[in-house]
Amino acid sequence: MSSKTAERVLRHVQDQRSALVELLKHMVDAESPSQHPAAHRLIISVLSDAFSSLGFRIRVPHSSDSHRHIFARRTDRARKQPMQLLLGHYDTVWPLGTTAKRPFSVEGNMARGPGAFDMKGGIAQIVFALRTIQELDLPLPLEPLVFINSDEEIGSRTSSKYVRALANRVQRAFVLEPALGEEGALKTERKGIGRFKIVVHGKAAHAGLDPEGGASAILELSHVIQALFALNDVDKGISVNVGTIDGGLQPNVIAPHSQALVDVRVPTIADGKRIEEVIHNLKPATPGVRLQIEGGIGRPSMELTPRNNALWLQAAGLGQELGLNLQHARAGGGSDGNTTSQYTATLDGLGPVGHGAHAEHEFLYIDKTLERTALLAMLLMAPAVTGAT
Repeated sequence: MSSKTAERVLRHVQDQRSALVELLKHMVDAESPSQHPAAHRLIISVLSDAFSSLGFRIRVPHSSDSHRHIFARRTDRARKQPMQLLLGHYDTVWPLGTTAKRPFSVEGNMARGPGAFDMKGGIAQIVFALRTIQELDLPLPLEPLVFINSDEEIGSRTSSKYVRALANRVQRAFVLEPALGEEGALKTERKGIGRFKIVVHGKAAHAGLDPEGGASAILELSHVIQALFALNDVDKGISVNVGTIDGGLQPNVIAPHSQALVDVRVPTIADGKRIEEVIHNLKPATPGVRLQIEGGIGRPSMELTPRNNALWLQAAGLGQELGLNLQHARAGGGSDGNTTSQYTATLDGLGPVGHGAHAEHEFLYIDKTLERTALLAMLLMAPAVTGAT
């Protein structure tokens, strides 16, 4: 792709600055907390209008718990053309009423507001990258599919089946989660995430009259916790955290039950399988108690596979055409990119450059977000990388 095309794309995107900020404002104003799907009607309307204006046909499949996800594809699409996936989420961690306290605002080059950075800014990039390609009448070698879900912040519980199905049909996936750090590194690796619940079943007895007649679930849980923390390996990037514990009845009762909720982060799929096996094979050290272990690695690790690396190298080259010196890195958190990476070439962190995901000071840099919009447009127009498996 020529540098002349890159200049045209970047200049056109930068000319859309006001329109992109206006769309971002509408999205932020349309509050969409993950836990309140009934409140999502307005954001669905905003996004449906945005994609419909590009000539996209919109589908909003329902799930069993009222979460509604947006699927969009071109009305005049080429039926047998290979496809590429643009992926994002419109749900946020912020409760209803947050925008009344912290409304959308623009301060110089920074746009602020609940969900602006994570990740409604990335959705705006999708819209304006596609609009730029359309308005400049530039070719698309792969048919674009857009999927925006409503439950990513709570683990993509209802949407993951759609993400898997789409990823299995496309040649590559671009995930518009925010870039990493002030440098705006793209995310080529993500840790896998596991959730485990460990319940200890003991035996109650009077702590003073019959202390030997019981089996303390709390004592056993203390052994389990130490075994879990022993699995941490800072050098390998493995973290096992017991986040909450509960148990017991009264101070004068040998505890008949206890439980722990555990978060696991692993850099590789192999690490995830090993840690999962170790946890499920924990044995009680206290006589008379029983362990009940549930859970597993829900989001497998996104690794720098050959096909993911090939997509990153393509992005780095296109970035140079735009005057961008791109970097890449591993993120500790997970996204739907963890899922797509199991099926197709995936590049994550293509969204806004800024700071404060899930924090009150959340913001994005407008100029850098426009640059990333141009990068996305260039990636969408790039040929599929062959030979990467």
